[in-house]
Amino acid sequence: MPEYRYQTPFPLGPDGTRYRLLTRDHVSVERFGNKDVLRVEPEGLKKLAQAAFTDVNFLLRSAHLAKLKAILDDPEASDNDRFVADTLLKNAVIAAKGQLPSCQDTGTAIVIGEKGEAVWTGGDDEAALEEGIFRTYQDENLRYSQMAPLSMFEEKNTGSNLPAQIDIHAASGGPGHGDEYHFLFLAKGGGSANKTFLFQETKSLLNEKSLEKFLREKLFSLGTAACPPYHLAVVIGGTSAEATLRAVKLASAGYYDNLPVTSSGTGQAFRDPAWEERIVKLAQESRIGAQFGGKYFVHDVRVLRLPRHAASCPVGIGVSCSADRNIKAKITRDGIFLEQLETDPARFLPPAGAGADARPVAIDLNRPMAEIRADLSRHPIKTRLSLSGPLIVARDVAHARIKQMLDAGDLMPQWLQDHPVYYAGPAKTPEGMASGSFGPTTAGRMDGYVDEFMAKGGSLIMLAKGNRSPVVRDACAKHGGFYLGSIGGPAAILAQENILKVEVVDFADLGMEAVRRIWVKDFPAFVVVDDKGNDFFKGMGAKD
Repeated sequence: MPEYRYQTPFPLGPDGTRYRLLTRDHVSVERFGNKDVLRVEPEGLKKLAQAAFTDVNFLLRSAHLAKLKAILDDPEASDNDRFVADTLLKNAVIAAKGQLPSCQDTGTAIVIGEKGEAVWTGGDDEAALEEGIFRTYQDENLRYSQMAPLSMFEEKNTGSNLPAQIDIHAASGGPGHGDEYHFLFLAKGGGSANKTFLFQETKSLLNEKSLEKFLREKLFSLGTAACPPYHLAVVIGGTSAEATLRAVKLASAGYYDNLPVTSSGTGQAFRDPAWEERIVKLAQESRIGAQFGGKYFVHDVRVLRLPRHAASCPVGIGVSCSADRNIKAKITRDGIFLEQLETDPARFLPPAGAGADARPVAIDLNRPMAEIRADLSRHPIKTRLSLSGPLIVARDVAHARIKQMLDAGDLMPQWLQDHPVYYAGPAKTPEGMASGSFGPTTAGRMDGYVDEFMAKGGSLIMLAKGNRSPVVRDACAKHGGFYLGSIGGPAAILAQENILKVEVVDFADLGMEAVRRIWVKDFPAFVVVDDKGNDFFKGMGAKD
């Protein structure tokens, strides 16, 4: 018989994370029997969660910002790659001031904790952490995105961004884990979360040809709705579906970067650098680029290989987006520590004029819809635009209500006929500003409304992020409509530099989902789908 030996499932190497001391308060060491015990007061957990979700909504990791700078330094990057990277860096500079969060979708608050056996908290850890999260979303200019069901089909916004997702596990070993408490905090926006996938495959996938074909197909299907360049995670194997997807989430956040790169033969997780490089090349070959064509669909890739049941081969794929909002923390006998994020992102900015080279085409929105459409019709897809004038802001819930009105025999609202529609939902507006962070929403969620709305004179010009389905391309060709793509990610810079005025014009009871009219200046956009049925994303991913 083989001798039993415990194998840590995820044997991480030394933690090279740079931490800052948050406080030495609320932590003490007590003696219990013949063992030291780390006592952590609930107030310490509250303060940690509050600080973590404040930092992660306004600051980014230095390594992430360095990857954006690398795009600008790469002569092979496309002009659109450089424009997106330059804009995201400038957005980070604005967000770091602490008023406007980097993304308007300030996310579902997620906490993953690993608690050592010799850590005593003397209370409900989940409640303490959630109260800290509550404080952050009350005090900062963040958005409430959580919907509570009232029945199977009726919902209401909770008005606090709660509940949070909090998962606390017994620490699985490692230096000091017995009397330490380790955390990963994530603010996960809907666009990024929606690009997490589980595929139940079989042993037949586990050969080079089949795996590459599978990954190429799935990679291209990610699209751009979650705001690339991505930090992409691919997990092959897993003892269950939930184990696979948990590994995807943590890998995309960089939590498993220090795993070994070879197998022990005992079932431990390991990274595969060769396949990571291979998938980076597949992403570059796709030509999708940093949202509007180019080389940088991904920043990097983490590929994890896990054990599996002989009859199963789950595969998980997920991303961390341009709003790479992940932050680690730990509580030790020396105090409460939080990962040091970058407080001076301006040091990554290139010299003036080192961003995109091409000049955008100015589009005046202070004209009748027919004139704006005639102007857009002169420009091919991929054309970079600069929009100035009024837009209507409406997204999921507003579209559903308009559909109900049309089904009841009402007319298409005039404001949706007179102006382009911007799919977006703002964060709170800081005092003295015209707008809070106000970036675009995933366009595909509104695809089902487009043909009917266009047929009745509405939504003839749409502005949002990400690729659209063929029904939108067909509707644009049929009705003379356009879909313009906005950069996903730079919500803070849009609020500070491009949005001049915001007013609610309808459905005020919907709160963040209310219909607004905004006035913009030099608002960046690209022609993605035109009135002839040309679609920038059609056929994207195929080799030349």
